[in-house]
Amino acid sequence: MPNSSPDKSTPPHGGITAVLVLASGDIFWGHGIGATGDAVGEVCFNTSMTGYQEILTDPSYAGQIITFTFPHIGNVGTNAEDLETNTAAARGLVLRQAITEPSNYRATSHLDKWLKGQNLIGITGVDTRLLTNVIREGGAPNGVVCHSPDGKFDIPALMTQAQEWPGLEGMDLAAGVSCTQTYSWDQTRWTLEDGYGTADNPAHHIVAIDYGLKNNIARCLASSGAKVTIVPANTSAEDVLAHKPDGIFLSNGPGDPTATGKYAVPVIKELVETGIPIFGICLGHQMLALAAGATTSKMHQGHRGANHPVQDLRNGKVEITSMNHGFTVDIDSLPDNVEMTHVSLFDKTLCGLAFTDRPVFSVQHHPEASPGPQDSHYLFDQFMKAVADHA
Repeated sequence: MPNSSPDKSTPPHGGITAVLVLASGDIFWGHGIGATGDAVGEVCFNTSMTGYQEILTDPSYAGQIITFTFPHIGNVGTNAEDLETNTAAARGLVLRQAITEPSNYRATSHLDKWLKGQNLIGITGVDTRLLTNVIREGGAPNGVVCHSPDGKFDIPALMTQAQEWPGLEGMDLAAGVSCTQTYSWDQTRWTLEDGYGTADNPAHHIVAIDYGLKNNIARCLASSGAKVTIVPANTSAEDVLAHKPDGIFLSNGPGDPTATGKYAVPVIKELVETGIPIFGICLGHQMLALAAGATTSKMHQGHRGANHPVQDLRNGKVEITSMNHGFTVDIDSLPDNVEMTHVSLFDKTLCGLAFTDRPVFSVQHHPEASPGPQDSHYLFDQFMKAVADHA
């Protein structure tokens, strides 16, 4: 069975067609899936048991190689509906077992075929429990995943590539995954009976700034009764306000919030001053905090999974949430007019904030999560109520 061999630069036996090389020098051998070639990125792990297609197409994973801790990946196949964006944002993937054959009525393609179409490189046969422990102990490392059907690898070159990659800290990745033109969105959330629907007679107009917007966030906004206009990440405050929004949404996205914030934070500051209700998620949450005067920092390993307990400090309720972030807002840096509303019960990091003097709030976790959990969907209703009250 393929194994990890930090002290070896040649495959342990025949049949090896892929390798994961970490900047630390650790080497994990396995079998290649998806596209051939190599890809460099930050190696992280995700603990979700479902939703691999949504995870791989989440723009927030730009620049990252995802290790799935759940072993049975591929069992529901792939389809054209479960996409968070049209093309995969992740750099690659790492699996324990060979891809499971699809067994779901919605499947239209095998995962391996879909990976090839998305130009995603993957490796199977890796001891993902060991790799996860490496990440937990040493932090998310830079690494290269390489798929070579002939089993030939230039390990020193791959090692150098991993070590020379600059990493996510200080990197603006939102510009590469944001839309380039303004467009309207009216698709609503998926249901078992009807699939996706269309918003009818929206009551309010929401302008969403796309830093790496997931499709299901736009669907949740439309399902909450909003007309949704989506604008690029570098849109000016003047252009946002020219759409006459009733509310403004700051989307999720990849990379370092301080890097994207160089052009986004001044815009957000102007928008906050208008008094228009604002709701931010993930990267949008972090940059809203920066706009308020708080600071952010890189996390040791980040939070990625669909089983993260978060407590709402306003009522004591505990929500099971979906998360995907490698940066966090520093609690001690919050200004006097911003309060912490949610906290992670895993490590006590900040997961939500609200301005005390205007209808502006944000959360670190993903209330739009599809396939779930759905404990935090109420936040969209909270936002739309703030919009209605302000109208």
